[in-house]
Amino acid sequence: MGQALGCYQVEQSNVAIKEHFGKYSEVLEPGCHCLPWCIGYQIAGGLSLRVQQLDVRCETKTKDNVFVNVVASIQYRALAEKASDAFYRLTNTREQIQSYVFDVIRASVPKMELDAAFEQKNDIARAVEEELEKAMSAYGYEIVQTLIVDIEPDVNVKRAMNEINAAARLRVAANEKAEAEKILQIKKAEGEAESKYLSGLGIARQRQAIVDGLRDSVLAFSENVPGTTAKDIMDMVLVTQYFDTMKEIGASSRSSSVFIPHGPGAVKDIATQIRDGLLQGQAIHP
Repeated sequence: MGQALGCYQVEQSNVAIKEHFGKYSEVLEPGCHCLPWCIGYQIAGGLSLRVQQLDVRCETKTKDNVFVNVVASIQYRALAEKASDAFYRLTNTREQIQSYVFDVIRASVPKMELDAAFEQKNDIARAVEEELEKAMSAYGYEIVQTLIVDIEPDVNVKRAMNEINAAARLRVAANEKAEAEKILQIKKAEGEAESKYLSGLGIARQRQAIVDGLRDSVLAFSENVPGTTAKDIMDMVLVTQYFDTMKEIGASSRSSSVFIPHGPGAVKDIATQIRDGLLQGQAIHP
């Protein structure tokens, strides 16, 4: 209806290509324009200036002979000042961009091993963007951004990579576990050594206290009971300890049965055996 009345409306973010008898005339900006069709003016077509996205999936091979699918997202738009070039010079913009992406990816990825390809995605994207910018600017298009959104190896390769990763993690876990057990064993050994050291100190102090007590007892008994010798006093101490031991054995409910000679001469025999043992020890180690 608008063209029948000689008027044409161009929407926002769009331009229209105006021709006169089939020849390019001008680019119409958004708004209402006079179009006297009766004298040969017409609209050849419209062009969107919005940013568009094209996802390209390219299969290629890495340096270590692994086939991968590289997915690239290309964001591009037509330039208003070069709208005529964008309209007339390209028949299929998306196929043209796709061809350049294929060319750059298949030239770049085969120079990298699989792990390097994952690490250098930004380098691949930069190479694609630079090549597209040089090529498409001549056709009136601007490359806004290029992204390598995914690198997909073959299913069997992905499974193998996951198994390698799992094995590496299991190895690290095993090493950490062994190290923890080693630390526990060391700490346990240090604790046992410290415990034995402290136990030895306690036993030594206990024996020293016994010796000091016996010495004090002998001295006190000698001073209070004139005429007694050290042998008499030691015999009395042995008798006292003998009866204390018998009392402790009888008082303990968990003690096993112990058979020892008992009688008036038993204490004398015990004292004699102790003295004989001390004398033999002195004879062996003069």
